Formats: sequence, C-alpha cells, structure tokens
Amino acid sequence: MGHVRDLPKSKFGIEIKDLGDDKFEFVPVYELMDKKEDTVKKLKTIAAKADEIILASDPDREGEAIAWHVNEILKESLKGKKKQPVFKRVAYNSITKEAILEAMEHPREIDMNMVNSQQARRFLDRLVGYKLSPILWKKVRRGLSAGRVQSVAVRLIVEREREIEKFIPIEYWQIRALVKTQKLENSKTQEEFWVELAKFKANKGEIHNEEEAKKVLEILEAAEYVIKEIKKAERKTQPHAPFKTSTLQQAAANVLGWSAKKTMNIAQKLYEQGDITYHRTDSFNLAPVAIEAVRKFIGEEYGEKYLPASPRMYKTSDKVVAQEAHEAVRPTHIDVTPEKYVGQEMAMDEKKLYSLIWRRTVACQMAEAIFDDTKVVVQAGECELTANGIVVKFDGWKKLFTKDSEELQALPELSVGEKLTKKKIESLQKFTQPPARFNDASLIKELEKKGIGRPSTYAAIISTIIDRRYVDQKEKRFYPTSIGKAVVDFLMANFPREMQYEFTAKMEDSLDDIANGKLAWMEMLSKFWGDFSRKLFKVDKESARVGVPTTGTGVKCPLCKEGEVVIRDGKFGKFLSCNRYPECAYKAPYIVYVEDVVCEKCGKRVVLKKTRTNRDFYGCEDYPNCTWASWKKPVQLSDDSSQISDKSSDSDTSSEGEE
Repeated sequence: MGHVRDLPKSKFGIEIKDLGDDKFEFVPVYELMDKKEDTVKKLKTIAAKADEIILASDPDREGEAIAWHVNEILKESLKGKKKQPVFKRVAYNSITKEAILEAMEHPREIDMNMVNSQQARRFLDRLVGYKLSPILWKKVRRGLSAGRVQSVAVRLIVEREREIEKFIPIEYWQIRALVKTQKLENSKTQEEFWVELAKFKANKGEIHNEEEAKKVLEILEAAEYVIKEIKKAERKTQPHAPFKTSTLQQAAANVLGWSAKKTMNIAQKLYEQGDITYHRTDSFNLAPVAIEAVRKFIGEEYGEKYLPASPRMYKTSDKVVAQEAHEAVRPTHIDVTPEKYVGQEMAMDEKKLYSLIWRRTVACQMAEAIFDDTKVVVQAGECELTANGIVVKFDGWKKLFTKDSEELQALPELSVGEKLTKKKIESLQKFTQPPARFNDASLIKELEKKGIGRPSTYAAIISTIIDRRYVDQKEKRFYPTSIGKAVVDFLMANFPREMQYEFTAKMEDSLDDIANGKLAWMEMLSKFWGDFSRKLFKVDKESARVGVPTTGTGVKCPLCKEGEVVIRDGKFGKFLSCNRYPECAYKAPYIVYVEDVVCEKCGKRVVLKKTRTNRDFYGCEDYPNCTWASWKKPVQLSDDSSQISDKSSDSDTSSEGEE
C-alpha cells in the first residue's frame, strides 16, 4: 500500500512558527497522496464495522509512519462512533505464518519516536528542497533542484571526476619470465611457471622507462636462474557476514550488474512472496532459530567438517538504531535451495537474487577456508623475481562459491638452490591509472562509509541524480554533467556547511537519536533551520549568478552568423545552441554518431540515444522512418542478437529499463 498521506506536492506544506531565541515550531499540512483516495475510502468503510484494527506496515521508520498516518485518518473518521475499535500495531520481519502469528501475539503501541524520526527526515528534505531550489533557479538555471543528501552524493561524483582530470599517469614496465624446472625431460613433474621482477640492483623492481627496461632484459637474458628462498604459510579466510541492505546492493551490482533500484525492486518481490526476510535493514543479526536451521542444513548437506564448533556472530554497527536492528536479509526457509527455488513473475531475476542471498546466508555459518600460500624468490644476476602460488587445503565456506577462485598460479614442487631454465621473457609498458569512476556498488560503499543517507534510500538517491541530469551513467559508471558540476560548485561556495560529508552524516545520526528517544525532533529541526534560513537570505541577496559551462565546437552559428555553436547540458540531455543565447535563439539536437557503423536495415548512420529513464541505446538516424535499435554498442550489426522493439527505443518499457 505504501504511504497514503504526505506533504503536498505543489506547495511547501509546513507552517514555521518563530518562537524566539532560535526556536521554531513546524506544523505540517498533510494531504492524501495521488491515487490513494479510493484506498482510504475502503479503509474507512471497513474500519466503521470493525472491533479491532491491526496496523501491520513494514517494520522500519517509514512503515511506522505509515501506520501512524492510517491510525490518524481512521480515528478522525470514527469520531462520534459509540464503540471505538481497538488499534493494535504489529510488526514482523518476514511474511511467513510463523512470523505473523508471533507478531499477532505481541502487539504494541505505535512508536512515536520512530514516527517523529521519519517526520524530521521528511521535514528536513522539504526545508532544503523547497527553500534552496528557488535560489538555484535564480543563480544557476531554471528547473534545478537541490536535496539534503542528493547534492552531497553529486559532490562525490564531481570530486572523483576532477581527481581523474588532474591525474598525471606515470610510466612503468612490467617484466616477467617464464621458467621451468630442470628435472628429467620425460619427468611428469617438470612444470612451467611465471616469475615477476621484484628487485633490481637491491632496489625495488620499479622500472620507469624503456632504457631501464632494456638493461634489465639484457641481464635476465644472460643470467642463471636459481631459487633463493621459499616461504610457505597457512592462511585462513573467514566467511562474509550475511547481507544487509547496502551489501546486498553492492553484491548485486558487482555479480549481476544490477542497479540499486533494480535490486530493491526484485528484493521487494521476494519479500512479498515470503521468500526472504525484510530487505531494508542495517543489521547483520540472524535470529537464533535461523542460525539453528542453517547449521543443521550444513551438517546434513555438507558434513560436520564444514560446521564450526559454535555459531558465528557478526557485529552490527553501533550506529544502527535499535528499532531498526532487524535481522539480516536471509531466506525464510533455508531448505529451499536455489536449485529448488521457483519464482513467480520475473522468475529468472528473482532466482538470481535469491541465490545470492541464500549462499551468503549459508556460507556465513560454515567453517573457514584454509590455504597454503607459497612465495618463491628467484635470483637472476642482479635481479630478484618472485612467484606466488596457492594450494587449497580445505575449501570450507568457499565450497558455495566455485567461481570465486583465488587468482594465483599453482606452483610445482621446488627446493632452495634449485636451478631453473628460462623459456622466455616478457616486458610490457604500462601507465598508472587514475581512480575509477563510481559505479552503483562503489558509490553505495562510499555513501555508507561516510554516513550519507541510509541503505534504504541509496536506490532513490542514485535514481534522482540521474533523472535530474546531474550525472550521466555510461557503461555503468557515473559521469557528472556540466549542470552537476555547476550546482556543486555553487553550493560548495555558498552552503559549505550543508555540503560537508561530516555535517550530512551528523544529521543522519541525529535522526537515529530521535528514533531512539535521545533527541527531541523539534529541537533538532530548530537548530538546523535557524542557521540555514539566515544563510538562504544572505545568499539570495549577495551571491552572484553563475553559468553552466558549455563545450565549444568551433562551428559558426548558422542563424546569427556571429556566435559559435556550443554543446549544452539540458533537462533532457545535451543539445546544441549559440553561445550568444539569449540574443540568438539557435537550437539543434546534439547527435552522437557511432563511427564506421551503418544501420543494417537502411544503410544510414547509427546514433547514440537515450530512453526517458536516461539509459543509453543505439538507433538509426532516420527514426521513425527506420525503427532499428539495440541496447548494445554495435560493431558488426549482423552479429548483434540484442535488438529491442520499436516502442522500447522511445519509452523504455522493458524490465531492463530499471537498470
């Protein structure tokens, strides 16, 4: 059902009463949300006949707020009724018979601390969005918006891009040799392995130019290869903790290539079907009954050697709100293995995510994996080369992750002083790489690390900054647009406190304190609004207008014959215009052609396009006369098997469009 009542869309919806001494009262005007009138009407009709009303919304702050809003609406509608129904709040972590019956036996009152925490979060977002956005319209560009969390998330992406722009690559050379043992030619133990340069003339094997590389190669070509040292050590690895929301989103992004939005949509389906526990959680906790079931399954399915002597416990962050410290995300029935799982709608996607959750849950209670690590040091003249190898002694929890192999070569039986035969030497020029642009997984990881937002909001944050054209997503990486850069620069110059990562994280901690009953929500809002309102007034009066940067093309404007055609970022993507705007009104679409590729249907050029959800696709420049389109970047169109429908190229109606 979701929320039925909220602040109005078209107006501020909060009356701010100045009580003096930087104290304020915030009075909301709640309205029924769009398309929820019929739902509320049905609830009122049923409630009028009921003796007992059970509020069973989700077990988090948003769910608590939904229960409270429904409670308020129904109590108002039942005024004057002689016999008032009894209201009960129940909360459960999974939609199973056992969990629901347990919750029904232990009803409680609505937790107003959690409700007020949600209200405080909602009011903060409204205060920032409705008061700051008009200033962006006035000082940067019409139609822009700001957000308490979204703007800080864009800052991360902008700063990463500028790190990349400033990065100066440093040349280095990777040098390695393929060697083999000198055992009898017909011996089965004769094996080859690679050794890589580690030291050159008692210095670290850092080779920065071709001249140095040639000197090393000359030495290696003439040298005798002898094993100088062999180091062996046993290494044990512990399984990962079960999933919480953020780690589930990261795993789905890394393993399945999914967006946070898609992951949460599929997880919602699994939860509603009763397949997994509640998927919005900051906790690593597992219920004792779940741990017992997992350990029993491991013992029966894999044997006692895969079962640790005692259950594994994982520490949840101290910042997690007690009321939100539900279970980790886990299957509701551990005996339903991925092989047995049969989903309903979108069964394949559901099965993929269920498999991730199931394997992580079972693995977290399995025995550690044990490896023998081997490091071999080879002396070759003035050079030292090394090889690292691994032997799996016991796979333990890794048994569930056969594709998660250790990327180390297997080494033959070797001994110190043994001579090796050189087969070939390789040298490769390389350059240091700049930091990688954020993808869904790395951005979520960074947001969580800095305490920005909450895992349940990450999907919405990412969707918002893409939809508002502050960032583009190309090949699953985030690139800031010129609009995004301009907005971040303006906000950093004029609202430095609100744009600080530490300040945003502190606000989240304050919301947690409200939920825990440690902080009054009006006090928190007053403290924020006093400083923020004064800053709004000052910036509105004193700050200069800034422009969104453009990219020149070197082409003279065809309309005015004076200006230059430039590339601009707009609400719906890039477009061409005259740099003399508004004096010159020239405007044209910005077209990105795919080089050396023509449409397989009509022979005209292929262009890069975007769906309404800002996802890239490729189509014919002669659309709508030619309707060929493809999700994948075409190289040889005859080999492309991922064509999409004509409709998809305009409206992006497929399930994949959520990515």
